[in-house]
Amino acid sequence: MTKTNTSPRLFVDDALKAESALVLDPAQAHYLGHVMRLRVGDAVRLFNGRDGEWTAAIEKLKKSSCLMTINGLLQPQEAESGPWLAFAPVKKTQTGLIVEKATELGVTRLSPVFTARTNSGRVNPDRMRARAIEASEQCGRLTVPEIAAPETLQGFLDQWPVARRLLVLDETGAGQPIAQVLEDLRGGNGGISPECGFLSGPEGGFETSELESLRNLDFVTGVGLGRRILRAETAALSALACWQAILGDV
Repeated sequence: MTKTNTSPRLFVDDALKAESALVLDPAQAHYLGHVMRLRVGDAVRLFNGRDGEWTAAIEKLKKSSCLMTINGLLQPQEAESGPWLAFAPVKKTQTGLIVEKATELGVTRLSPVFTARTNSGRVNPDRMRARAIEASEQCGRLTVPEIAAPETLQGFLDQWPVARRLLVLDETGAGQPIAQVLEDLRGGNGGISPECGFLSGPEGGFETSELESLRNLDFVTGVGLGRRILRAETAALSALACWQAILGDV
């Protein structure tokens, strides 16, 4: 995608409004001064997930601090209706990849879910959020996905809103073709809401008992991604790419 504005883009927690001042955190100040080599007067784009995207200028820049003056609104805030993604954590590098690419593909909520065969015993929600922020800064979206607390599969299902369709990536071949299911969601067949989420299993797949329990839930639809055996991270991102192609905003 061609960039129309090459100034650095940063996520901040502060409110954004015209002619206000804002102090960046030390890591952001270091990034602007030592990585991007910016100087006083240079432009930076800021967003916070609530107030849209704004242009700002550097007023003071030191080694570990940066004072910005906010100038004008570049993009008003827009509602985002992307899917949710629940996934069984994998190794740290692959989990980071899932978070990064899912953010780029429009996911609005990321949920680590521990299944029977999950082979990664820990996840770091703070690291996941940092990776999601970096991806949001890079791809131009105006929000950062919510990072849900890690849950067991049963705990996750107990809290799932039943009005939102949950598409389970079924590696056994028993699921419906994902493109057809997404087309049905887009068309509202049978009064189905287009809001949905995906559940991607661990390396080695779901246990048979887990799949049987999932299939018995009214809000669950099993979907297939074709005949090839995909890695866990590939399956999750392939499903999101299908969603983006049929229901997405690119």
